[in-house]
Amino acid sequence: MTGNRPQVGLACTPEVRDVYIDSSDLARLEKFADFHWQEFTEETSWDSAPNASGEVGKKFTRFTENLDALVVCHGSPRVDGNVLAASPKLKFVGELEGDRFAQRIDVVAAIENGVRAIDTTHGSSYPVSEWALGLMLVGLRNAGAHFRRIIDGDLWGSADYNDNTPDVVQNEELTGKTVGIIGAGYIGRKLIELMKPFNVSVLAHDPYVSSELASSLDFTLTSLDKVLSVPDVVVCLVPLTPGTKGMLGEREISLLKPGSVFVNVSRGLVVDTDALIARLEKGDITACLDVFDPEPIPADSPVRNLRNVFLTPHIAGTTQRSRTRFFEEMVSELDRHFSGHETQHNLTVNTLANRRGE
Repeated sequence: MTGNRPQVGLACTPEVRDVYIDSSDLARLEKFADFHWQEFTEETSWDSAPNASGEVGKKFTRFTENLDALVVCHGSPRVDGNVLAASPKLKFVGELEGDRFAQRIDVVAAIENGVRAIDTTHGSSYPVSEWALGLMLVGLRNAGAHFRRIIDGDLWGSADYNDNTPDVVQNEELTGKTVGIIGAGYIGRKLIELMKPFNVSVLAHDPYVSSELASSLDFTLTSLDKVLSVPDVVVCLVPLTPGTKGMLGEREISLLKPGSVFVNVSRGLVVDTDALIARLEKGDITACLDVFDPEPIPADSPVRNLRNVFLTPHIAGTTQRSRTRFFEEMVSELDRHFSGHETQHNLTVNTLANRRGE
């Protein structure tokens, strides 16, 4: 400890400590705070909070009692009212990654104790939005069909093919198109930013987004039916919640206009698999799917053999850079907090209710 410098702690597994923390970000943090790490290996899930034993709980409280800020991630016990009461200096608690429902933080107790709760799980939104853009471009050129022809040994690429085959004639550009996005959260907003050079018109369906945000980012909020039926490209970005599970059924998929591209980088369970395959078998739309129901895609699934489908194995958010971005974002939030500024990624009761579709 050095004078009155803020004391910042990280509670997590050794794997998180080794993989997620880049030395440059740690050096940036240590310019304004003292950093402490404590190993914890509690089990957590999306649906339940970690249930630490008495001894682990005592160890956790000893670690937090003199901290000004605490960051938790995989392995950490839950930051509950007892921990907060035993840690009077603690005014900042952050979830690093992997728990968008904040099972490791009692958000209500944090608010009641005047502790700011922060979430940087959106760090993986950047690569997901990039891959969504990539799949949009792939789908507009139906690149999956071209690749299949090449690896099948077809003499693909001759002048005759290029002039006369439907797979080439239907090639389209993204520039000037209308794009529909289902969900305008972190990923959607980053995707809108990435699409700016293409001069697209964006329609979005998201009941949790304000008209003010739509105005500032220059997109149009509309109904789900309009987002599905009007655009040239439709991108599904919603999180999986009780409200979004199966939200794109047979009726919704039938609304996709012929010649359009459907991209899913959210969760496979959002879409009725049988209904999507049935529409794709008609051959009048193209799909680029990073997610599917079930995963992994069964070896005998007909979706594997459709030429108008491009598949990837749920890799949109999986990059080396995304792992260190979580801590990079958290350091920026800590810097804002200790500099007396407002933080950008606050966890609130409303935030969690929106994520759960409540």
